Amino acid sequence: MSMFNDNPEKVGVVGLGIIGSRVAECLRGENYHVYVWNRTPKPAPNFLSSPAEIAQLAHVIQIFVTNGEALLSVVGNLAERLTRKHCIVNNSTVDPESVRAAAKIVEDAGASYLDAPFTGSKAAAEKGALVYYVGGNPKVLDLVRPVLEVSSKEIIYCGEVWEAAILKVATNMISAATVEVLSEAYALTVAAGVDPRKLQEAIEHNACGSPLASMKIPTIISQDYEPHFSLKNMFKDAQIALNLANQYQIDLPALSTTASVMFKTMQKGHGDLDYSAVAKNYQSGGGR
Repeated sequence: MSMFNDNPEKVGVVGLGIIGSRVAECLRGENYHVYVWNRTPKPAPNFLSSPAEIAQLAHVIQIFVTNGEALLSVVGNLAERLTRKHCIVNNSTVDPESVRAAAKIVEDAGASYLDAPFTGSKAAAEKGALVYYVGGNPKVLDLVRPVLEVSSKEIIYCGEVWEAAILKVATNMISAATVEVLSEAYALTVAAGVDPRKLQEAIEHNACGSPLASMKIPTIISQDYEPHFSLKNMFKDAQIALNLANQYQIDLPALSTTASVMFKTMQKGHGDLDYSAVAKNYQSGGGR
């Protein structure tokens, strides 16, 4: 496999949201020539007119979009310009059906496809410390690994192209439900008249403590819901999991409840805040 070796210093990034914009910055910091596109034009270096134009200049293209529909739109735009030298790396968390469809479009054009959703929020992306869950041909991963290493601290190979999507959605189920129950614990603590900082201290020394809890409890207490991972995107991932659960005929009561709370919180206009904004339901002005 000699693909993408003739211009390894050129990388494309499609989608300049919270993560994509920071991954592009990491790549620039390592002296890659980075070509970018976003559905809404942004004042970024080397902003091109379409994903297809990126494919003319870069053979490795990372995609950070919101959902399966957006992924298939981008891949469809790329298709006519793809060759065996190209590798499309989808870093979006989307449903497995869309992953398979995107992979087929890319591979039918003769190019390679990897699915590589990530864990890690804004701060991790800024530090180049994301964790990628990768599905696809391991030989292709070996070739694009140097590009992914620029923005990551770990790359976990998951198997078939769609398996990474399942694992990413499964981990987000845990994160969503964890933050909801943290919010409920906060609500109970405050309602009883206990300083919520005592809850934070108790969690730190309890087996239920975790990096996620350590990250989110302080922001819930301070009511700082600056988006590191938006509520609307977490709700989207919960919907993917619930749809899969229906397909596999399994019941997910904890996630179902969490998704209902997330939806209610979004209806109040908080979809663009961090997903820990579910705690606003238990805070003055949050409304119940």
